Amino acid sequence: MEKKINLKNLFFIIPFLILISISLVLMYHAAFISNVYQNHFEKQITWFAIGFIIFFLIKFFPIKYLFKYSLFLYIFNLLMLVLVLFIGKDINGAKAWIDLHYFNFQPSEFMKISYSLYLAYLCSKKKFYKWFDEIKFLLYIFLIFTIPAILVFLEPDTGAILFYFMITLVLLWNSKIHKRWFLIFGILVSLLIGGFFYLYFWQKDILINLIGTTFFYRVERLFSLGNGMQIENALIAIGSAPLFQFSLTKTGIYIPEAPTDFAFALTSNVLGIIGNIIILLSFLVLDYYLINYHKKITKKECKLFLYSFLTIFIISQIINISMNIGIFPIIGIPLPFISYGGSSTIVLFIYLAIIFKSQKKENIN
Repeated sequence: MEKKINLKNLFFIIPFLILISISLVLMYHAAFISNVYQNHFEKQITWFAIGFIIFFLIKFFPIKYLFKYSLFLYIFNLLMLVLVLFIGKDINGAKAWIDLHYFNFQPSEFMKISYSLYLAYLCSKKKFYKWFDEIKFLLYIFLIFTIPAILVFLEPDTGAILFYFMITLVLLWNSKIHKRWFLIFGILVSLLIGGFFYLYFWQKDILINLIGTTFFYRVERLFSLGNGMQIENALIAIGSAPLFQFSLTKTGIYIPEAPTDFAFALTSNVLGIIGNIIILLSFLVLDYYLINYHKKITKKECKLFLYSFLTIFIISQIINISMNIGIFPIIGIPLPFISYGGSSTIVLFIYLAIIFKSQKKENIN
């Protein structure tokens, strides 16, 4: 039986290590070929090292306390989101990072963890006796979603808001709340989106007066698919890449922000199309493994926490790769375990550590 379990674990370990290896190859290329990303290789090694350390340390921590005191983690992250608006470091027009000298701390990434923990705890414990109880609960969920969403919107960080929203939908769907509320919500959202598109395409002056010029141009950027040097060069890099390649000495097609938002396109420059194929296959195997992992988890809050991670993990893959091939707006979503970034990488390790710790019932009691 033990051999079987270990064999199954290889479906996680092998693709996981492949993705990390590809990331380090890309960061090596970015650091030693480009003059812009000189510290990326050594810093990415540091993020992975810290991630592995945290992963093994959580093994010895009773995670029931993470859920029990998740409200305090949530409040702490709210304070960090407020703080970043005052002392945050401005990078590419977004004030989303706190400068800690050696690395930049991004509170919106760590809010994903605390929000997932707190919402999973609430959805697993709440019982509804009347429809009025459901309304009160939904209003409270709306409140704890809206506060961080507004703070992150002010940075701005559109991608983080999308994830908070999707986590909320997925966890509520898997809670005991009646599904009629999703129908009502869907109708309301459809009406709002329909009204917005009507104003955007036919009454732009009214829309600008309602939301302001700054926000209007932020929205307009989201509709500019396929425009700009980033996406044009990314498409050229992918389209002109050979099937097999291993180039650590040539720059290839220049892509702005390649190690972060456009790591998938950078892979074409460095490893050829085979590198992109390996990434896609690795993600498919990881996704399949993690989707089926819920069978090993007994506690409701832990199962919901896994769903929140899967939401972030899978949507990140879809959006990032779609950004790279020009079918989705550029909203700053990194490719998990591939793109450069300390906060996003460490957060993924924390998610996985808690999920794997949740496997046995006795580990959270």
